[in-house]
This record gives sequence, structure tokens and C-alpha cells, in this order.
Amino acid sequence: MKISELFNKNKQVFSFEIFPPKKDGSIETVFDTIEKLGDLEPAFISVTYGANGSGAKGNTVRIADVIKNKYGLETMAHLSCINHDKTEIDEILDRLKDCGVENILALRGDRSPDVEPKNVFRYAADLAEYISSKGGFHISGACYPEVHTEAEDAVSDILNLKKKVDSGVSHLISQLFFDNSAFYSFLERCRIAGIRVPIEAGIMPVTNAAQIQRMVTMCGASLPAKFSRIIQRYGDNPAALEDAGIAYAVEQIVDLLSNGVDGIHLYTMNRPAMAKKIVDAVKNLF
Repeated sequence: MKISELFNKNKQVFSFEIFPPKKDGSIETVFDTIEKLGDLEPAFISVTYGANGSGAKGNTVRIADVIKNKYGLETMAHLSCINHDKTEIDEILDRLKDCGVENILALRGDRSPDVEPKNVFRYAADLAEYISSKGGFHISGACYPEVHTEAEDAVSDILNLKKKVDSGVSHLISQLFFDNSAFYSFLERCRIAGIRVPIEAGIMPVTNAAQIQRMVTMCGASLPAKFSRIIQRYGDNPAALEDAGIAYAVEQIVDLLSNGVDGIHLYTMNRPAMAKKIVDAVKNLF
């Protein structure tokens, strides 16, 4: 099933993200995670791409295959393009097609000082346009409620997002954020710009202090005063911070759903027990 079809049922969508194991990790642990997450009945599970373009050549396609064909869940494979040429992209698309995986999250990918970009696909819009020309795939894209860290300003960021949608993207998933008002302002800018595709709100429960600074640096998310007070009070108490982080994520989700967002994409961090706590708290709202 193509992801956009999930939104045609007039029901808010709840989906998950997982990531492949690190080089020294066992892929079997991810399969166990999938099974446990599947019990929570997500609309789909997305699988992230490896750093420096290693994902599809490693485990992203394999994991998406297992989600789709072993567990019978809908899935979406992330695909970054900055370090690939057309031949390599074609190879990955062929592998996904062979597995019956028809949903792709088209990404530019992060630049790495250790890897020279091939510049065949400079932007995610270029990749989306190329995949669209091949046919047979549903294409999703990423968006930044608080402006992409490399964008000149909010206006240019929205215009670039519109180009991505015009290139074939039919569904958007937001980067994480902690201030719902920023997401609502972003949605308004999207609609003004004529972006009408479903937009899921990306929510990441912050459960340890080190994670917070890393995430803020990567995606430029702001920290509301309410959230900062939680960190200050519980930052030295891991168990308390985890409980507070989950509670904050639940509060975000309840507010988003009550305001009619298209869906919630939960960044599970491969922690099904944490995801279950959140699902149990909000499952009756979907």
C-alpha cells in the first residue's frame, strides 16, 4: 500500500521510525524490535539510511523487506542521494522493487567531511524527480518546522519544500520539534505556499540529557522554557528524565491530535518498551 492511501481513510495516522544496527551490532536485535513494534499496530514503519550513504548497501533494504514480507506491516525505506550516482540509485530501487517495498523517503543526506559528494543528485527534490520518472514508487519527503539549518530563511525554506512536492513528493514527515506552536506556524506557511500533501509531525521522546544537545545541534529545534525546566530538574536523574521525556512527548501528541494534524511519526530509537508507553497513553485518540 502506498503511504498516501493511509490518509484517504479520514483517520489520523500513527507511524514509527527505526534504524539499522551499527556496524558492530546484530541485525537480529532489529528484527526483535520490529516484532514488538508490530504488536502496537502502526500504520507503517520507516527504516533510516546509514551514515555516509551506507544504509541501502547494508541493512536498510533488508530490514524493510522483513517488515513487509515477514511481519506483514507496511514500510518505507529512507534513501539518501548525495553520495550516489544514477547507477547506484537504480540498483537500490531495483532491490526495493524486488522486495515489494513501494514507499521511499527521498533525502539528500548529510554532508560528510570524509566523503566527497558525487553531486549527481544535489538535493532531495532531484532524487524525488528521478524516482518519480521511474514510476511504481510512492515518494515521501522530510520537512523542518523550525527551518532547515542550511536555509537562508523561512520563506526560502518553504519555497524549496514546494519544489520538493512539485517534484513528486506526496507525503511529508517533519523533523523533531518540542514546541507545537512552531509546528502550527509551519503548517500555516505550507498551506499558504500551496503545499497540500499530508504532513506528519515527527515526535522524539528525549530520555537522556546527552541526546538533547545532539538533537538540537543536528536539526535546529528550539527548547521551550517548559522543556528546559524539565531538563534542569531531572537531567542528573536518568530514570526521572526518561519518565518526564515520555510524558512531555505524550502531551505534545495529545495537543497535536486535538488540533487535527494529519498524523504522528514517532522516532522510537529502536526502543519498543518506550514506544508502548506512549501508544498506551494515546491509542484511544486515533
